[in-house]
Amino acid sequence: MTTPTQPIRRTEPPLATRLRITLLRTSRRLRNESAGTLPEGHLSVLSALFTHGALSPGELAEREHVRPPSMTRTLQHLEGEGYLERATHPTDGRQVVISLSPAGEEYIRETRRRRDQWLQRRLASLTRDQRAILAQAESILREVID
Repeated sequence: MTTPTQPIRRTEPPLATRLRITLLRTSRRLRNESAGTLPEGHLSVLSALFTHGALSPGELAEREHVRPPSMTRTLQHLEGEGYLERATHPTDGRQVVISLSPAGEEYIRETRRRRDQWLQRRLASLTRDQRAILAQAESILREVID
């Protein structure tokens, strides 16, 4: 004869754990709202170029915290897709700089638009007070993360 199991009583996880889980779930959900099928690491490179302008492959590798050979493969893929352009470095003719092509710019703009639109729809279901609390929390999270 089996005895019914008692539900496991769990204590509330610490705030850091709850925030980590919520931020990861949010990030995962936003990644689903993309203009295409590029891996998130590739999208991050396009986003860095969109934000900072032309960069050398070494600068991109450092900024993205990847090894140069990994960045080389990423850049080759993105260039093959038509999202990047290469040019000679303006002060060092031995180097190249990478910038977004018009197609790369459009990919980033569309992905950001889709992600913002998804989040705006979700936020619209909240009360004014809830949105005000989230605005305060966003500011605090930015301080914690930066």
